[in-house]
Amino acid sequence: MEIATLGLGCFWGPEIKFNKLEGVVNTEVGYCGGNTEQTSYKEVCYGNTNHAEVVKIEFDDTKISYEDILRYFFEFHDPTTLNRQGPDVGTQYRSEIFVHNEDQNKIASKILNEFNEKFEGKIVTRISKSKNYSKAEDYHQKYLEKNF
Repeated sequence: MEIATLGLGCFWGPEIKFNKLEGVVNTEVGYCGGNTEQTSYKEVCYGNTNHAEVVKIEFDDTKISYEDILRYFFEFHDPTTLNRQGPDVGTQYRSEIFVHNEDQNKIASKILNEFNEKFEGKIVTRISKSKNYSKAEDYHQKYLEKNF
């Protein structure tokens, strides 16, 4: 099993979309990339920690590749808007790929460049080393599945 950690706006929608992909074993929403080891939704919303809302995706790389997950990532959110997805605005809604190792970093750079050509150089997605991940509160986990 491998892990992909992706920031692409409010984590509720992306979680349900990734969870439906064949080869994805589990999804979890949380916060990543901030200045503190632990955080909460309230702290992230106030903008005090610099965490992004993320989906942590556990996947079977014999059924779906990291490249395919990243292509899906770029296809269903707008990677050209800085700190915003739709009506959600703030640094916690930024487009960011949090890599867990050098292989992921190389693949992420390759896919970002591929899509940057399609978007005529307008992509603002960052690639960063995964750090300070905190699992989101239980009420955020599988939110759309439980509430709609």
